[in-house]
Amino acid sequence: MKEERIFLSPPLMTGREQAYVNEAFDSNYIAPLGPMVDGLERDICTFTGAQHCAALSSGTAALHLALILLGVERGDDVLCPSFTFVATASPIVHLGATPVFVDSEPDTWNMCPARLEEAILDRKANGHTPKAIIVVHLYGMPAKLDAILKIARQHEIPVIEDAAEAIGSTYAGSNPSSDARAVGTFGIMGVFSFNGNKIITTSGGGALVSDCEEHIKRAYFLATQARDPAPHYEHSEIGFNYRMSNIVAAIGRGQMEALPGFVERCRAINARYRAQLDGLPSITFLTEPSDAYRSNFWLTTITVDSVLFGADREAIRLKLEVENIESRPVWKPMHLQPVFQKMKAPMYGGAVCEQIFRDGLCLPSGPSMSDEDVDRVCSIILGVNTRS
Repeated sequence: MKEERIFLSPPLMTGREQAYVNEAFDSNYIAPLGPMVDGLERDICTFTGAQHCAALSSGTAALHLALILLGVERGDDVLCPSFTFVATASPIVHLGATPVFVDSEPDTWNMCPARLEEAILDRKANGHTPKAIIVVHLYGMPAKLDAILKIARQHEIPVIEDAAEAIGSTYAGSNPSSDARAVGTFGIMGVFSFNGNKIITTSGGGALVSDCEEHIKRAYFLATQARDPAPHYEHSEIGFNYRMSNIVAAIGRGQMEALPGFVERCRAINARYRAQLDGLPSITFLTEPSDAYRSNFWLTTITVDSVLFGADREAIRLKLEVENIESRPVWKPMHLQPVFQKMKAPMYGGAVCEQIFRDGLCLPSGPSMSDEDVDRVCSIILGVNTRS
């Protein structure tokens, strides 16, 4: 009989979620919106330091609204990393705009500042000043925000932070001794996801945060079908059904209470993996470049040198699967995806993220993992190694 399955990033309920859900049921607030939604928005603001928050049906919905709030329309350019999940790019296409993909840099795997500036200059030279920049904090690792924000300011292009995977991560900038801030609060707007596989979950859901009250007020309006203030149903614009339900928000309130502990556990899991595997010259971990970066390590990710290891990352993944352990290749870059190849989406660079995709693997990292689970994964990986 196989040992119990280890999942990549399963949800972990603490018990407080049920208490909040019961409170919502007892008060009969089971319809969309309600005091749990208000409470979750306050919780997110308190935790991140953001001034305003709209709890929404998904991180994708939050990103879609952020682009609308910045006036992105058909024919506009929006810069975003190629190395990301498709939900970063799909809202750009929904609006009829053009995703302009930018390569990664090897330190954080996030958007490369040098390639970003190259893309901006080239697009402007051809009469296409980008309307927005979407920066992703991949796998919880903060991007090189100082450099990216400096370039964005120079060219007067607003920045949206896709922190879908990164709630609980912080960045201190060029001065690590200064107070670190939550990622998602550096750009004009930030996006979080509470999908079922994230470090905390509401089963599904997301949030849009900003220090600009008008942006969040506008997001509320558009997310509730753009209903005008009237005693009857009056609509002068087309909106969306993007608001979070009170029951979903109740789960989120319990998860927010557990988030600091989840971050510490994911960081401890990452450290335990590194203690056992980092000595192999064939395995490289995605690691914080300096004390300025603090990742939630939502997922622990590695690259495998197949020549030095004696097997590639797919051999490791398949062996783990045989042993009832879920792992997964890292995101396939957007410029390699058939849908974006068909539309001939522009790409600047590509070699870095292509190599990370070829060699990269996500290891199981959920906060429910025990030390014994981590040791089991490491033992199997070491067993695949033929060049130690």
